[in-house]
Amino acid sequence: MVKIRLSRFGSTHNPHYRIVVTDSRRPRDGGYIENLGHYDPRKTSENFLKVDAERAAYWLAQGAQPTNTARRLLKSQGVKVA
Repeated sequence: MVKIRLSRFGSTHNPHYRIVVTDSRRPRDGGYIENLGHYDPRKTSENFLKVDAERAAYWLAQGAQPTNTARRLLKSQGVKVA
């Protein structure tokens, strides 16, 4: 199954996440199909969340299933999530 989920990067005690489309069998930080954006949960800059809404909508239409956190972030950016 194809999922939209977060992939962690950044250093210790400084988490940053990529919002990625990946096969659900891949490891959390393993390879991914497409990078849809990024998220900084600490909100250290004014651009802490960026999502390519057009591509996210495309992957959702193709049947990709977002995780709960990814769903919340996509909704906050105006992406229609079923």
